[in-house]
Amino acid sequence: MFEFCTAPSALDDLRWMACYLTTGKQIAFYWSFGTVLLLLAVTAPAALAFGFLGALASRSRVAPLRWLGTAYTSMVRGIPDIIFFLFVPIALDQGLEWLRHKAKCPDWDQPVRQGSDFLVCAEAKLPLNTAPQWVHESYGFALAVLAFAVVFGAFAANVLSGAMRAVPRAQIETAEAYGMSHSQAVWRILVPQMWIYALPGLSNLWQILVKATPLLFLLGVQDIVYWARELGGSKTSTFAYPHPDWRLWYFLGLLVFYLALTSLSERVFARLSHRLSLGQATAAGEKHRKAAA
Repeated sequence: MFEFCTAPSALDDLRWMACYLTTGKQIAFYWSFGTVLLLLAVTAPAALAFGFLGALASRSRVAPLRWLGTAYTSMVRGIPDIIFFLFVPIALDQGLEWLRHKAKCPDWDQPVRQGSDFLVCAEAKLPLNTAPQWVHESYGFALAVLAFAVVFGAFAANVLSGAMRAVPRAQIETAEAYGMSHSQAVWRILVPQMWIYALPGLSNLWQILVKATPLLFLLGVQDIVYWARELGGSKTSTFAYPHPDWRLWYFLGLLVFYLALTSLSERVFARLSHRLSLGQATAAGEKHRKAAA
């Protein structure tokens, strides 16, 4: 980036470090922090949507929907997260490629599965081999988001389902006695009040999601863990900027990043909890009323 970076071996320590910290790979490392934040920004509402639908399904009066919601939450909760993080992207990727293979290459006369290989025609690959690099990276990122959303959506479904049960049943019955349908009582009485009960569980789930983002590394996404290991490892004289093993310092930087992110999250959730508790018939709401008296 700087003009004096043309000969790294001839630089003094300060200028050498300035050049080292502005190389292309270092810039990619800085951008990877944005990848993690983008994952959180996209996955959190997606997981919440999965969870909300799962919670509604588990409470449905229609038996098949209730069974589906119960099966979703029970299955995901009973299987290690890492299994789903690895299974969902692979299964979805191969499933989509298989459907495209059947549509685009009907004359293909070879089996798709050949031993441990999964082979489809070139036109069915996702993304296509000729696609630019950003398309491949975006596709991998989208699969990772889906895997995170499925897993954490199941946990969110349990939190939201418990929050729905915490709202007094008498309120729903009273709303129905005044002429509301069951769906109207759910959307106008139950859903607005459940969030205060769900917030502590959702706060914990958010913190777990933050700590789970290094699993992006296992899904092939070049995240901060990938670049910390890649850049921090020992580099010999064959590299432009040789250095000893600096992984300790890189991972120390990640530790500070995650601590700062979780600390900020705790403050945001505390303010949100305070705001939602105002006027609610909860312990926190009673505390606010006594403080205002």
